[in-house]
Amino acid sequence: MKTAIQFFQRQSTANIAALLCLVLSGGCSFAPNYARPVVQTPVAFKELAPDQFQEKEGWKTAEPKDHEVRGDWWEVFREAELNALEGQVTVSNQNIAAAFANFLAARAVVKQSRSQYFPTVSASPSVTRSRQPSTVAQSGSSQTPSTITEYSLPFDASWELDFWGRIRNSVKASSFEAQATFADLENVRLTVQAEVAADFFQVRGLDAQKQLLDAAVRGFQRSLKLTQIQRDAGMASDQDVAQAETQLNITLAQATDIEIQRAQLEHAIATLIGKPASLFSMATNSLTAKPVSIPFTVPSQLLERRPDVAAAERRVAEANAQIGVARAAYFPTITLSGSVGYQGSSLGNLASGPGLAWSVGSTLAQTLFDAGKRKAITEQARARYQGTVANYRQAVLSAFQEVEDNLSALRIVSQELQQENRAVESSQRYLTLASDRYRSGIEIYLEVIAAQTALLSNQRTAMSLRIQQMTASVQLIKALGGSWERSTRATAAVP
Repeated sequence: MKTAIQFFQRQSTANIAALLCLVLSGGCSFAPNYARPVVQTPVAFKELAPDQFQEKEGWKTAEPKDHEVRGDWWEVFREAELNALEGQVTVSNQNIAAAFANFLAARAVVKQSRSQYFPTVSASPSVTRSRQPSTVAQSGSSQTPSTITEYSLPFDASWELDFWGRIRNSVKASSFEAQATFADLENVRLTVQAEVAADFFQVRGLDAQKQLLDAAVRGFQRSLKLTQIQRDAGMASDQDVAQAETQLNITLAQATDIEIQRAQLEHAIATLIGKPASLFSMATNSLTAKPVSIPFTVPSQLLERRPDVAAAERRVAEANAQIGVARAAYFPTITLSGSVGYQGSSLGNLASGPGLAWSVGSTLAQTLFDAGKRKAITEQARARYQGTVANYRQAVLSAFQEVEDNLSALRIVSQELQQENRAVESSQRYLTLASDRYRSGIEIYLEVIAAQTALLSNQRTAMSLRIQQMTASVQLIKALGGSWERSTRATAAVP
């Protein structure tokens, strides 16, 4: 066998070397030269520098930087329980697991595409047993039938020469898709992490509201007993008692409604961390976390780290490479083929010199008429490229919108929360004065109820604003791509 391979190599080495030089030096690509699409990028975030922000003409080429570290961004909130929940997300969340499987599949496609760079070698050993019929010679003698066994051990190789860049552009396209799929994985991970944090703060906010309502219920129960005592003493009416009972029952119903919302959020967190809702629970605790301070000079370039923007840009590059694949179909396909092997009537002399057989050849295939099929495929590839460019630009625009939305939400909610806290203080004074005047017989009990209701409503509103503030902080970090810190790490290798 070794002798046969050496013989084959001696006969074809010169031709193969010449063809390799031709492929390496004369190969070309019909994909357009790729450049990342330009997008309009403001010099600063409007909500961070409203006095300095100005629309400026010109376009900037945005470069995705999704490889930069996001880190454990949730740790800035200093919540040990949240840290523990986030630690389970990457391990157990099924959406992340599915996205990771998609990434592995995309990497496998890259390997499949790269395999076309090399020859395909196959072996097809065979054994054939045949019977030859009897024959009669002109002299009148006859030859008896014979049975022949033939053994064959051939090795075949074929190799498509990539003169027109079809294979190279296919590899590029699959590599870009693998990179985009990795960015999709990071986007799913970031989205789930942000959802866990947002749900966590909402649960804690509802716990705080439940504490407010429970405290109000206890206060209303004391007020009801006091009103009943005053009625028995002739100092209050049945109407006052009925009003106190109504206020108590309404507050009890509100406290019960809080439990429904909390249970649903708790179930959502269980699903996000990959646990059955029946096996997960969170202890009741008040909202203690505070919004993190946002650096005033957050650069808009940090949006380039967003994984969804990176995925959209990589798919633009993929679509550009697919144009080259489509255009290569206009040119002939050149394939080298070769075969070497042995044939013999017995296994003993199969590998002998006389049994050696080999062949070398090449084929050229060219489509002469396809009724415009290749032109249509090329037009389709160009249209898809334009579509991916539009998707990329839309992703960038949406990213800026999300940042501005959450920056404005934080700014406005912070102002509203300060105003609401002042309303809580004034409501507390109002209740104190109304209670004192009622005990003195100056005011009717309706004024006390109005003051109690106003205080509870303002307290709940203030807590709702705190929940919005925490949720907006989480969503802002997500909109910035996971953090605003700049650092680097190696990107995931795509084989």
